[in-house]
Amino acid sequence: MRSALSLFAVPAVIAAASIAQAAAPIAVGAQVPGNFSAVDTAGKTRNFASIAGKKGTVLIFFRSASWCPYCQAQLKDVRALPAELAKRGYSLAAISYDAPEKLAEFTSRQSINYTLLSDKDSKMIDAFGLRDPAYPKGNFAYGVPKATVLIIGANGVVKKKLTTEDYKVRPSNATILAAVDGR
Repeated sequence: MRSALSLFAVPAVIAAASIAQAAAPIAVGAQVPGNFSAVDTAGKTRNFASIAGKKGTVLIFFRSASWCPYCQAQLKDVRALPAELAKRGYSLAAISYDAPEKLAEFTSRQSINYTLLSDKDSKMIDAFGLRDPAYPKGNFAYGVPKATVLIIGANGVVKKKLTTEDYKVRPSNATILAAVDGR
């Protein structure tokens, strides 16, 4: 009886180990997943190169433009960043599990002047290891990322990571610019 149970346990242990490995949060010095792919508000599939500026990109992982008031505030606040980032050779993009249509509505309503990306199935959120484990499958927030800002070089290497365990706390624009400037 034990040997039959252990036959089932081994695949479960291997699966659990691979899930844990895939869920490791991206670290400074790590490469953006090579399969980076998300859909913009026009429905176009975008890879990392298509969103990166000459020197790189600031990529914001946010929970939802539809229902998260902290994300909505952050997304509106960072509208002041694209011109400053462009002077530094960087672009700005933000990604969530929201559907492209929801992001397009928010973009139109709030005059968003940077790229919003949909990761509807949270594949990139998982590839970056940023899924918030607080929400179980079946919960409306299942698949949301931990609120995180990544400063990524044009070569796809993470230069800085601004993250917190408290989704209500977001870095200021000054903090983001200081991170881009290497401070």
